[in-house]
Amino acid sequence: MSKPAPLNSVVARVTERIAERSRDRRAAYLARLESAGGKPRRQRLGCANLAHAFAACGANDKAALRGETQPSIGIVTAYNDMLSAHQPYERYPAMIRESVRAAGGVAQVAGGVPAMCDGVTQGYEGMELSLFSRDVIALATGVALSHATFDGVLCLGICDKIVPGLVIGSLAFGHLPTIFVPAGPMPSGLSNADKAKARQLYAQGKVGREELLEAESQSYHAPGTCTFYGTANTNQMLMEIMGLHLPGASFVNPNTPLRDALTDAAARRVVAMTAPGAGTPIGRIVDERALVNGIVGLLATGGSTNHTLHIPAIAAAAGIELNWEDFSELSAVVPLLARVYPNGSADVNRFHQAGGMPFVIGQLIDAGLLHTDISTIHGDGGLEPYRSMPELDEGGALAWTRAATDQSGDPSVVATTAAPFAAEGGLRVLTGNLGRGVIKTSAVKPEHRLVEAPARVFDSQEAVQTAFRAGELDRDVIVVVRYQGPGANGMPELHKLTPPLGVLQDKGFKVALVTDGRMSGASGKVPAAIHVTPEVKGGGPLGRVRDGDILRLDAEAGTLNALVDAAEWESRGAPPPPSEDASHGCGRELFSLFRNNAGPAESGASVLNLLG
Repeated sequence: MSKPAPLNSVVARVTERIAERSRDRRAAYLARLESAGGKPRRQRLGCANLAHAFAACGANDKAALRGETQPSIGIVTAYNDMLSAHQPYERYPAMIRESVRAAGGVAQVAGGVPAMCDGVTQGYEGMELSLFSRDVIALATGVALSHATFDGVLCLGICDKIVPGLVIGSLAFGHLPTIFVPAGPMPSGLSNADKAKARQLYAQGKVGREELLEAESQSYHAPGTCTFYGTANTNQMLMEIMGLHLPGASFVNPNTPLRDALTDAAARRVVAMTAPGAGTPIGRIVDERALVNGIVGLLATGGSTNHTLHIPAIAAAAGIELNWEDFSELSAVVPLLARVYPNGSADVNRFHQAGGMPFVIGQLIDAGLLHTDISTIHGDGGLEPYRSMPELDEGGALAWTRAATDQSGDPSVVATTAAPFAAEGGLRVLTGNLGRGVIKTSAVKPEHRLVEAPARVFDSQEAVQTAFRAGELDRDVIVVVRYQGPGANGMPELHKLTPPLGVLQDKGFKVALVTDGRMSGASGKVPAAIHVTPEVKGGGPLGRVRDGDILRLDAEAGTLNALVDAAEWESRGAPPPPSEDASHGCGRELFSLFRNNAGPAESGASVLNLLG
């Protein structure tokens, strides 16, 4: 067994800096947890309150909850059967109730949270509610846990804004032991590369809607998470490397014996965690070390750019202040160890088969790039148990086998730190006179990481697509899409721009996207400077760009600039805001709270201030 290297000096320095800047806020947060402690919680309820809490239970569960020793477990579920990733959760409450009873407790569904599908709303008005839904989910989680009757929590959620929202809401009740229970990815269907090819052919008018729909249907074809490494699967990586999943649980397919065994084990484990001194509550698990581990995992796997928003928001809910400088400094020392679409041709099933998270975690531990002394829901041993892969033994019992640490199961998909796919992580922070933004470099070939070209400015993604169809973008161009920030229209993802811009790049043009909006975790081969802050609606300098200005995006140097005379640049005012079409933006009035109060992208673009 190899001995872990000493903690990397940069990882140590960034962690210490985060802890120091967060000292007072974190102390106030932990003091709140201390005052909220004490078990079982229901002993503090009045008789009428407690009777309401177990009125619908069966006789045995009712008797258990009348007593003072058996733990009560709350289930917060994001189940709906329109999301393929969440459809498997339909049968989880019944499974969990049985497992919790067998472990000596009682489980109840405490509440549900909304779970919209970005895949359905992508490119349409509903997408304007997507980022805000994270804050709604956090609030709904808080409502579910506000009954003050639970001793532990199981959170059922997978997709884009759902897991971050569940984490943020759970941290408001951070004195409770909490486990996140995944459902796994769907089996592999049409390859992601073939799906992307069909999309580009459709964008060029070379295939029709029926051909495109058939390709999409072969790709998204069964219950489970989409198989590319977008935000949903990055969420699963994050929960595992931060110690909120059971080891190796992220990418086991739904409705399999191993998946069910892991769900049973999670239910039994949360019961065990309710015993005094037997488990660590979520508010103490999510500390500066766990958050740095999460960033390292994001960088090492080339995960979703959305997590440059979500991780700071999660941190803030735990009394910790993270910023993009922390991401940038860590990126310089964390190697890229995974090639999963859109960073490569493999999907998450192949990644898991090649060693998956246990192998990646083992490599990072051995290189001194992870804090191993964190608390996890697994219990003793810190992060070391997360080097192990779950399996069923010959008798059908769940067991963990330590993953090989020296050799990848597929070197084209998972690399060692000795021979990584890239020396630095898959995300970069860009800075210049256009503001600060983020770029996902892991999916962009090195020859496309520097683009200097004239700007073409748009106020909507629909306008970009119209110009593309008219042939107006058949040249070197940096497409600027402004008024897409959280305060303008809720910061929708602009993923539908990937196919047309990819077509232009394939024609040999130098192409890039610069926007104060978001791209999907599936953002691909076209360089895209996203989350540019300050956003244009708030007076950000991206609003000074005019058609024809020469812009320079240099992902290697980490710069984002307009090559415009300084005096001319400073003399320019903000553009007039786009007029709002009354038929566009189904939630703009209803969700004006978010648009008017969301913080900047660097802080997580949240309206919540859970620290009071």
